[in-house]
Amino acid sequence: MSSSLRTSGLLTALAGLPGERIAVRTIVAALQDRAYALLVVLLGLPNCLPMPPPIPLVCGLVLAFVGLQMLTGRRMPWLPQALLARSIGKPELSRAVDRALPALTRLERFSKPRLTMLHGAYAVPVLGLVILILALGLIVAAPFIGQIPLGLAVCLVGLGLVERDGVFIIVGAAFGALGLLLSAGFAYAIFSGIHELFF
Repeated sequence: MSSSLRTSGLLTALAGLPGERIAVRTIVAALQDRAYALLVVLLGLPNCLPMPPPIPLVCGLVLAFVGLQMLTGRRMPWLPQALLARSIGKPELSRAVDRALPALTRLERFSKPRLTMLHGAYAVPVLGLVILILALGLIVAAPFIGQIPLGLAVCLVGLGLVERDGVFIIVGAAFGALGLLLSAGFAYAIFSGIHELFF
């Protein structure tokens, strides 16, 4: 898949892969060196809207797995064979892409290669740590709306990686800090309530 494609182009190309069903292995292979970046975007997208449990939890766990691999400097993401062998129906993939494209296209109007030092190969472990922290925030986020700032943060960081735009990465990190503060407040409220009930 061409390295010159933008995020919307990558998603459109994925939806256009041949076959009634598309294996996860095929998707990862098609993304080549941009697999990490688009995986991050795809895991962030469902959390940009109010979603019931366990969607944020599942996305957070998989995202943490991806972030850990980036942190260790792995060039391509490793996924279990059981997951690689799973497939996605072409209609479901096309529908998800169609829903995501309008927002991504609007964001791409503001995106261009900037602050390239933030998305070079040497920066991948640092970004892996950022994504791991955001993933942990997603795991403990308040149900339905608490994950939205973190979902936006993950998407912006992923878009920054795909588009080679350091400004998007910085803005995503800022959204992530806000989301983590909200998640920390939610966790504190729960623990305070438990403490008052039992102590």
